[in-house]
Order: sequence, then structure tokens, then C-alpha cells
Amino acid sequence: MGSSNSLVPVSNGTARPVARQDIPIARMRTLYEVETVGRRLDKLPPKDHESLRSTYERMLEKGPERFQVKPSGLPVMDRLYDELPNFAEVLDDLRRQIALCEDSSDALEVTPLLLLGPPGVGKTHFARQVSQLLGTGYGFVSMSSLTAGWVLSGANSQWKGARPGKVFETLVDGQYANPVMVIDEIDKAGGEHAYDPLGALYSLLEHDTASTFIDEFAEVPIDASQVIWVATANDARSIPEPILNRMNVFEVQAPDAEAARRIATQLYRSLRGAHDWGQRFEADPRSEVLDRMAELAPREMRRAWMTGFGNAKLAGRDHVAVADLPNANAGRRSPIGFVH
Repeated sequence: MGSSNSLVPVSNGTARPVARQDIPIARMRTLYEVETVGRRLDKLPPKDHESLRSTYERMLEKGPERFQVKPSGLPVMDRLYDELPNFAEVLDDLRRQIALCEDSSDALEVTPLLLLGPPGVGKTHFARQVSQLLGTGYGFVSMSSLTAGWVLSGANSQWKGARPGKVFETLVDGQYANPVMVIDEIDKAGGEHAYDPLGALYSLLEHDTASTFIDEFAEVPIDASQVIWVATANDARSIPEPILNRMNVFEVQAPDAEAARRIATQLYRSLRGAHDWGQRFEADPRSEVLDRMAELAPREMRRAWMTGFGNAKLAGRDHVAVADLPNANAGRRSPIGFVH
């Protein structure tokens, strides 16, 4: 999944992705050797391994070069600080790392991030925002449902139903050499010891070994050293120490009441501005409605606002009232109107 930016080539082998705000600079980076892929393809039996054959042909068709992007300057991040006030520490760290390369020829290097915090505080949403900020692609793997390590690193092509892993697919099928790759709920990785879902991360999170990462399905070295890793977890105790040692770990707290009001306000404005019907509503939500919205976890606010907008429209009003929100009369705190 790529960003919405378009890429305009400029001189010296670079390109500039045209974004709505900041304009990232992109250079081309070679991710794999075409000759190696060609040799692998030539060695395949003519009537076997159709999936593997298709993978090699796709690699040859797409070519080995992908855009490696970074902001052309230190990006304006005020909106993110407003929208994600409980991520200020993480944003500060990201800003420092961008600053190191913004006026140099160096590539952007972001130390893998681990976001620890309770469910619903916006960890996955933050990762998507990082992808948009940097103007790069996005890959997502939920570890809570995995039972085998090959989902990240691919399965041997001899196995029935085998296919490449998520890292390989994101790099080969995408446009970018440095996509944001989200490992969601890394603390819930399960499976038998022989199929450790986190096994591939030991090499992928190290710059040197990631540069020659070999997916077990394709068996062709691919450069995954520029991938920007963001992992999320509720509890660090089940995450192996070698994984923790490879990441910058941040504890993200649930927003306090004032921060929650800010998040709800930003989301209201965003939803209103993104839809033509939004112009029928007041520019900002009313204070008593924000008080109620502040009781929700950030990930529940979007659904609550959409319910509120819909109920207000049916009632013929130009503003969302407390009564329009889900279970507004339930008289309880914590998540309202949603079943998990």
C-alpha cells in the first residue's frame, strides 16, 4: 500500500514525490540482482512451481529499483502533535532522526520503534501517519492471528500453498525501498517454537543483515535494510529481549481529558472537511459533546462521530448533540456503544 504522493523525476537519478504539503526527495535504490532472478527462473522445471515462476517473472517485469524517499526539509509536524498529543515523545524522536539527514545526501535512517500502550490509544493510526509524513509506502502484519513464522519471511516453495512473506511482497510489489512496516500486536505472536513468528525479525531489524534478506519462498537476496519498522504491543514482557534491544521503546499512555478533547476536535474537523455533507454542520463541535467524546478511546471516536453526524442529519440539525452519540444516555464512562 503506497502513499498518495506522485513522483516526478529530476536530474542526477533522483525524483521528487509531489505531496500535498512537504515534497519528499526520492533516489532510486536497487533491491535485488536481476541476473540472480533470471538464473533462478531458468532453472525451474517447465511444468512445475507456477507460483514461484510467476514471482520471478513479476520481479523481472517490475525491475529491481524502487524509490527511497526522505523529506526535503524538516517537515511541519504541528498537525501530528495536535492530532496525537499522547505521542509527543515518539514524534520528538522521529523529528530528531529526520533532522540528521534533511540537509545531506544521507538516506533517512529510523531506528525501529516499539509503541507500548493499552488498546485503542492510536498506535496503529500513528504508524499510518508516519507513512504519510515521510511520503512512503505502508505494510501491515497483525501478529495476533499468526501461527507460523513464514508470514514475515515466506514459506519454502516446496510446500503446498507456499507464498512469499509480507516483507518481500511489500518491497517487490510496492514503489518504495523504505516503506513503513507495521508489526501490530507483536506481543501476541504465537505458534510452535519451530515456526517462531518473530524469527525473521532478528535479522530484519539489523541494518547489515537486512541488506541481504532472503525470503524462504523466492530464495533471492533482497535489500530490506531501509524498511522503517514500527511495532505495537500492549505488554513488553512476552517480547524476546533481543527484539527489544533492537528497538527504541516508547510507552504511550491513554490521553488525558484535555488531550482527548483535542483529538476528538481534530477528528471532527477532519471528517467534516472530507465530506460534502460536512458543510451542513457547524465548524467545531460543542463543548458538552467533546466532554462526552473524551470518555472514548481514540480509535472509537471516528465511529462515534459518524453515528453522531448521521443522527443529527436525521433530526434536521446543523450540529451534533450529546443525544446523537452512541449510547449517550448509558450513564457510564469508558467505551460507549461498541462491542469488542
